[in-house]
Amino acid sequence: MRVLITRPEREATTLASALIERGHTPVVAPLFRLEILQPPPGFAEALAACQTVLLTSANGARALAEASEQRGKPIIAVGDTTASTAEGLGFSAVVSATGDGAALAALVRRGLEPAKGPLVHVSGKDVALDLAQELAADGFEVKRFALYDAREETALPDSARAALAAHALDAATFFSSRAAATFAKLVRDAGLAGGLRDVTAIAISPAVLAPLAALPFKAAVAAARPTRQAVLDEIDRLAEAGVKGALTMSDTSTPAPDSPTPTPVAPPPAIRRGLGLFGAFVTAVVAAVLVLAGALISLPFWPEEFRAMWRGQAAAPAPTPAIDLQAVRADASVVANAAAEAVRRELTLKLDDLEKRVRAASAAAAERPAAAPDPAIAELRGKITALESRPVAPATAPSAPPTASPAPAIDAEKDLAALRLEIATLRSALQTLDQAMAGQRDETARQREQAKVLAETVDKARSEASAVGAGEKRALGAARASAVIGVAARLSSALESGLPFAAELSLLAPFGQGDAKLAEITAALQPYATSGVASRTALTAGFPAVAKAALADDLADDSFGERLLGKIKGLVSLRRVGADVPGDAVEAKLARAEAALAAGDLARAVDIVKSLPPQTAQATAAWLGRAEAHLAAKRAVDQLSAYAVTLLGAAR
Repeated sequence: MRVLITRPEREATTLASALIERGHTPVVAPLFRLEILQPPPGFAEALAACQTVLLTSANGARALAEASEQRGKPIIAVGDTTASTAEGLGFSAVVSATGDGAALAALVRRGLEPAKGPLVHVSGKDVALDLAQELAADGFEVKRFALYDAREETALPDSARAALAAHALDAATFFSSRAAATFAKLVRDAGLAGGLRDVTAIAISPAVLAPLAALPFKAAVAAARPTRQAVLDEIDRLAEAGVKGALTMSDTSTPAPDSPTPTPVAPPPAIRRGLGLFGAFVTAVVAAVLVLAGALISLPFWPEEFRAMWRGQAAAPAPTPAIDLQAVRADASVVANAAAEAVRRELTLKLDDLEKRVRAASAAAAERPAAAPDPAIAELRGKITALESRPVAPATAPSAPPTASPAPAIDAEKDLAALRLEIATLRSALQTLDQAMAGQRDETARQREQAKVLAETVDKARSEASAVGAGEKRALGAARASAVIGVAARLSSALESGLPFAAELSLLAPFGQGDAKLAEITAALQPYATSGVASRTALTAGFPAVAKAALADDLADDSFGERLLGKIKGLVSLRRVGADVPGDAVEAKLARAEAALAAGDLARAVDIVKSLPPQTAQATAAWLGRAEAHLAAKRAVDQLSAYAVTLLGAAR
């Protein structure tokens, strides 16, 4: 599952590591920026006088470690995560209430006595439960000190914005009511509430779900217990059940009795795009049927051999192969056109032959009387003329029968009449065929137009799909770049605090696959991840002792007086300071190096210390090693930040 983490950076890093180990993909989007505050006056005295320290968050444990070097005070932590953080920072007597603020107050009532001294509550500026008021009725005196402030982001982080816009999330986690309310406000301001319709909200308790009620989450789930482990278990249960299915609180978890019932969200309306696969199939089938119908209509006008071929194919059909509609339509059109052209050529040849025969017969009939006059025909014509010139005879007078039969002329006229009838019949058939071919051409043109429209529709759908794919790719790239920026910020914070950063560095592993630049930066930081590097503040604080030892080594030589002066210099710091000390003596260089450290220029200070005479090397070697390790790690983190910004720009 792709899980959105809204916790502050340090807690988000730990939670992201746990999700990666369980096979999930975290999307880190901190909604708060942690700022450690200076302890107020009276904190040290209150801490020394208290019997127990109460911690209600892991950030409280970190702030306490920054504010005091005491590690032996008994501590009661609100949950296992806070207790583990305190133990990791060196506190030796830590007890976990394994719950929320109410569970912590109950543990205090059971295990402590008001008479043994006051309690100190280390917290942020904003608290969900005022322990001083909660425990006042039991006689406990609780002094609350706000040693850190979790400041809200003014806009939704880029990683969350990109993931919501791309609908790339399956779940979102919330560990406080303040985080839930801040998330709801920022999502509404960004206009991305629609991206939550496929997202399940997972809260550490039912009370945290209340600010999220107005958002269109797919489902809202409260953990069975108010612990981080319970939230992780809830994510695993959702993954097993399938977050893409229909999830409800009743079938995904066992919520507390007062857990709110999730409100079902109406499914988005279906969107119809283009003809679709079924529409294209139906169009192709209709076109094939029309082509076949045209071929059947023109079948009577086909030559005998083509009709015989058609009947032979119908009598012995071949096994039907897999149908390619476009190929069938193209083949049928080609066959029909070829057959029509063959019939047309044959009829044209017959018509030409008949016309030649008619012309030959006419010429022969015209030439026959002149070449060989038939006496019978001449006699018959004379008699006909005589009869026409005679007056009309009475009806009773019988007509004289002809003496001869004009057989040759009658036969010629019959042949001509038969030829003319055949020519007329052939012309009529040719005209019918022309009409059928014209209809076939119109049908072919219509089919081509439909194919063109279908092709344009397919091209449009492909271009839309390409645009959607490119948008999703850009969104995922932006989310990846934002996550790398977050990791770089946490690494920078670890360098400044001098803490190990193996957990932070492990977050780069999913992004470094196939990215040579990220792999190179990770390899550069790996030697320092387990132990960390000295912070710039620690290097600055330890430099005066190094400078004193280096100055003493420079003054010492073989003479008794110089050795004595060197020992005195080693005991009492007698050297000038400031960036304006003139000369190239060891004392002047040490003064300039110290001034560079005070100005925050560690690299210049390292260069100056390296230029000291060889006799000072023993005194400065350890400090130089720690300073160069810090600079090397800092350079790698700066490269990571610049590369992440480049990735973000490319994604946009």
